[in-house]
Amino acid sequence: MISTPELITTQEIATAVIPLVVPGREMPKYMDPAIEELIKTITGQGNSIAGPMFSYHHRRPSDTFDFEIGFPVVKPVKPEGRVINGKLPAVTVVRSVYQGPYDGLAQAWPELQTWVRKNGHGETGRFWESYLTNPDEVKDPKDYKTELNWIVG
Repeated sequence: MISTPELITTQEIATAVIPLVVPGREMPKYMDPAIEELIKTITGQGNSIAGPMFSYHHRRPSDTFDFEIGFPVVKPVKPEGRVINGKLPAVTVVRSVYQGPYDGLAQAWPELQTWVRKNGHGETGRFWESYLTNPDEVKDPKDYKTELNWIVG
């Protein structure tokens, strides 16, 4: 289900994000409008997207998801609408890649958490996933690839 996890240190990456706190079961209805707003703002300012879309979670989900959806950017954006500057941090993560439909992520994350705990890494409750494939280009959901980054402390 997930690739063999690796412990790595990331580099800080400048991003353009939209912060969201939404009920977990309603998350899909907020994603597409946020993605469209991000792309329109980034490209409308003459900026460029510099990597895959991601969602950075500030805490483990409960009834709500507290996260930022965004894209790495070549240069900072001018805040506009809900779009603000952000960053993916320089931190130590356990990284793995999940391949399959997005609804399988609910099983992939616990699998990664089990590995983290079994290998004695501290947990911060913060994590992000980067969507390595574009559903507009990769039609079969079984071929979607999502990078999982579990921040350890």
